[in-house]
Amino acid sequence: MKNKTPAHTKTPKDLKDAIGRSNVAGEVWKDVTPLAKSEWICWITSAKKDETRAKRIRVAIDQLSDGKRRPCCWPGCPHR
Repeated sequence: MKNKTPAHTKTPKDLKDAIGRSNVAGEVWKDVTPLAKSEWICWITSAKKDETRAKRIRVAIDQLSDGKRRPCCWPGCPHR
């Protein structure tokens, strides 16, 4: 049986596209740990509304561009 990677560990297309449009955020993204990436992804994909998800992506790009390596003010990924 083939193991599937959990959704919260794959970078969603909308986040990947946003990271690709920001050189600074892209460099930080390359440097953060897999656990930190998983937290960003989980925070973004846990949004219930499309508007919230879009806002979280904007916030993530801003925070990554400022050098922040993990989502701020979030209790953490419930998958751990």
